[in-house]
Amino acid sequence: MDLKPIKTKRDYQAALKRVEQLWQAVGGSTEADTLDVLTLLVADYEAKHFSIPDPDPIQFLEYVMESRGLTRRDLEPYLGSRARVAEILNRDRGLTLEMIRRLSEGLGLPADVLVQRYALRHAA
Repeated sequence: MDLKPIKTKRDYQAALKRVEQLWQAVGGSTEADTLDVLTLLVADYEAKHFSIPDPDPIQFLEYVMESRGLTRRDLEPYLGSRARVAEILNRDRGLTLEMIRRLSEGLGLPADVLVQRYALRHAA
């Protein structure tokens, strides 16, 4: 297979088939080098055609809480008082830069997800 940019769905399918054939290539071999380059081309095509947007920061926090078995009280060291945690999770107040830093450092959460814009609920 000639290595070239993947431009069509047909090219993409052919590249995936070739990746599967090369998957067990011995490191340092010509086949392994071809596999490395081909996976970069596939990743580039997928990023352009199948991109997944970053999650909403509050939905992400809720997911982290659920998956790690955390409660609202567990977020207090990162967000502030119990009332502040409620304001954040209820979308009455946005995350501040300092809160994002504490969540990122304390819980290992990606700051680039937490800084995304999200809708707040505004009182009438």
